[in-house]
Amino acid sequence: MQQIITIDGPAGSGKSTTARLVAQALNWQYLDTGAMYRAIGLAMVRSGIDPTDEAAVCANLDRHTVDLGPGDPPVTLLNGEDVSGFIRTPDAAQASSQVAAIGCVREKLVAAQRRIGAERPCVLEGRDTGTVVFPDAGLKIYLDAPVRMRAERRLKDLGDNPGMSLDEMVREVEIRDERDRNRSVSPLGRAEDAVIVDTGGLTIEQQVERVLELARSRFGLDS
Repeated sequence: MQQIITIDGPAGSGKSTTARLVAQALNWQYLDTGAMYRAIGLAMVRSGIDPTDEAAVCANLDRHTVDLGPGDPPVTLLNGEDVSGFIRTPDAAQASSQVAAIGCVREKLVAAQRRIGAERPCVLEGRDTGTVVFPDAGLKIYLDAPVRMRAERRLKDLGDNPGMSLDEMVREVEIRDERDRNRSVSPLGRAEDAVIVDTGGLTIEQQVERVLELARSRFGLDS
């Protein structure tokens, strides 16, 4: 059994925080796949390339490198630069969803993620980590929550001056959900054997503990 935990779900469902804290508790590698796509989205925005232009994105993709550096959470490196703060902006988030629908981008990053997962126990989060990246993962989780609650979380992530209202963020999250679920390449979906965890009524501590309980049972780990 692969010692890999995949955590999928829509934007704002709590994937990143949950995955990071679960990895920390288990002393496993935390692999933030979403950050890797955001970095590619940021690279295209900075280069003036339309992130929906598949030909232009693929033509420029090899000019950029994406890696995860040390730290908790690990820093996101774009061409050696720490862009951990830049990739959390609305523009980078929107661009990440757009480039993630492009086959050459997914091929490049999925290969990198699989290499890491083959080397050590990992916790991954994203849109298709349990359906595409690691279909044989030992434990698959699907997180979800009502759209308005997810939008509130996204606003909180952006700090004191998010630059948009809650209603605007709700609309942005709805647009991303629609795009992610209906894209032709690796759409957002729930693996048939994934355990659904509704985070709407849970604190972050409760949802983390729920995943840890499942992991300990599945992998025979000590508490």
